[in-house]
Amino acid sequence: MAYTQAKLHSIDPVWEKIAEEARSAVAASPSMGSMLHAGLLQHAGFADALAYRIAMKLESSEMSAQNIRDIADDAFVQTPALVQDARADLVATLDRDPACHRLMQPLLFFKGYQALQAFRLSNWLWKDGQLDLAYFVQMRVSEVFGVDIHPAATIGKGIMIDHAHSIVVGETAVIGDNVSMLHSVTLGGTGKGEEKRHPTIGNGVLIGAGAKVLGNITIGHCSRIAAGSVVLHDVPPMKTVAGVPAKIVGEAGCAQPALSMNHILAEEGQTLI
Repeated sequence: MAYTQAKLHSIDPVWEKIAEEARSAVAASPSMGSMLHAGLLQHAGFADALAYRIAMKLESSEMSAQNIRDIADDAFVQTPALVQDARADLVATLDRDPACHRLMQPLLFFKGYQALQAFRLSNWLWKDGQLDLAYFVQMRVSEVFGVDIHPAATIGKGIMIDHAHSIVVGETAVIGDNVSMLHSVTLGGTGKGEEKRHPTIGNGVLIGAGAKVLGNITIGHCSRIAAGSVVLHDVPPMKTVAGVPAKIVGEAGCAQPALSMNHILAEEGQTLI
């Protein structure tokens, strides 16, 4: 198994690109050498570097970085899909965020990406029955990144969370693949029951800054939620909603709004197509 993993490391194009970027960054800024070697270049592959980064961000006086690193390493060995999803999120961030120019940036510097990968670890712990440890990771993610995602939430791959400040995702929320959201988004619940009480977000949905999506409602695939909207009812696929409360104001504007990241509504007299 160790030999197989070593071979996979050697043919991982994402990791090879990250290592190449790190070496170039060290050459351009030698003062970053220590950080880049510790965070990237000393590791055998992407999974190792990701586990290290999560550990460095979540360590506290109550739990050491080495302890968290061991937990993450174990999760990644037992469930390789965690690492595959992290790669998909990384590529999504590079593709959709115009402020991201290198693959190594989200891994090292972007709290939205880091918080999402830490959530994936807490979700793995939750499913493994380690509920208190999952809650600990959730607590540290909230304290460190200002992102509060319940460990039981369901989140797909290819997710981009831009800026990420004040993101809240509730326990029974479901987020599909290739979703993009900005800061201050809330996927909140209604009521006190333990049944499904949070939104389901379809594939390819774009959620603007400050939007609130509340209750057991469904946002259809490839829809857009305008910034600052409060969504209280189901949204059909490929529509744009805006307002408080949100109403349908047109079509989504393109086939995959989460990929285009276009938040601008049509001007008066125009039609979204």
